[in-house]
Amino acid sequence: MQKAQIPTYERIAIDLANRIYDGKFKVGEKIHGRSTLASEYKVSPETIRRAIKILEDVEIVHSTKGSGIVISSRENAYKYIQRFSNLASIKDLEKQMNSLISERDKLDEQLFDTLRKIMDYSGKLRHTNPLAPIEVEVFSDCIHIGKTISEVKFWQNTGGTVIGMKRKGELIISPGPYALIQEGDILLVIGADETYDRVLHFMEEE
Repeated sequence: MQKAQIPTYERIAIDLANRIYDGKFKVGEKIHGRSTLASEYKVSPETIRRAIKILEDVEIVHSTKGSGIVISSRENAYKYIQRFSNLASIKDLEKQMNSLISERDKLDEQLFDTLRKIMDYSGKLRHTNPLAPIEVEVFSDCIHIGKTISEVKFWQNTGGTVIGMKRKGELIISPGPYALIQEGDILLVIGADETYDRVLHFMEEE
């Protein structure tokens, strides 16, 4: 008989409930922030949000502005885990999660390799290929520091798409609309021929 498929966000909710029941997270303690959990599980913040919402609905955790996500009940965590005893054991879920993480790591590696190749050719292709990224540094007087790419309406104002960031020697692939712009960042942007000038003007606004 084929086992029912459990959505990724629910597998994460079950894993967190299991960790709470095992005592890795104790009642009254705070769980890591959503962005940290998203990085740990290699999923989007939206997937983590849905997982936390499940745990809130069954009163395992509660979250408030300024307080983060707080553990409410170990007993409710156990009850929630027991719901899935006929679908898959926790070990099965761990195996599935590890498999998903492994697949995501492979995809990330392929993305890194592809972006590096694009960057290698960017100098030669910048004026002929709109997919060759331009690099724009964020200086200390930039008015957009501390805001997300979505908040500043980057694409609407420049016509460019941020496909990566260099931050403190690290390369961040596909940072997404909620990535914060920080001093010293180097934005990797693709767009049409006029995009470079528009991005420079936008980042130098006063």
